[in-house]
Amino acid sequence: MKRNYSSSFRNLAAILFFALLGYQVSAQTSFTGSWSLNESKSNMGEGRGRRAASAMVVTQDVKLLTVESTRPGPEGGEMKQTAKYNLDGSVSENPGFGDNMSKSTATWSADKTVLTIATAMTFERNGETMTRNSSQIWKLTEGGKILMVENKRTNQEGTEVTTTAAYDKK
Repeated sequence: MKRNYSSSFRNLAAILFFALLGYQVSAQTSFTGSWSLNESKSNMGEGRGRRAASAMVVTQDVKLLTVESTRPGPEGGEMKQTAKYNLDGSVSENPGFGDNMSKSTATWSADKTVLTIATAMTFERNGETMTRNSSQIWKLTEGGKILMVENKRTNQEGTEVTTTAAYDKK
């Protein structure tokens, strides 16, 4: 009895090829790297409270996105902040302003190339509890050389404000 190994090999090769192709399609984009603000490609609008981080160091694995950001301080100097976001859809808690905590949920687009982080921060002002919602939409452009972060939030007047910060990969 003669065995046909070439047919079995072709079948195995085809199975491996499609399995790897499926893995590549479902693999999430990695935002890992050191990033510096590119003001000329950013659209930060006018007015107070629209300052983007001047630099970010991002680390990421399948479960967690960690963002170490450096931004201008209100009285000069720099402020550093670290935020961690669960990438499995569960709620992440991060320090906000003062003693407040923010709660965020990160979700991927179907093709795993765009990450949306929805955040709610609850705080007290003049004895009244308020919640401010915002979202960040992260995506890579120019072959992964530019990180675009679109921020949407509602200002104190109730108007939605959208800004976009562009970061060059160092």
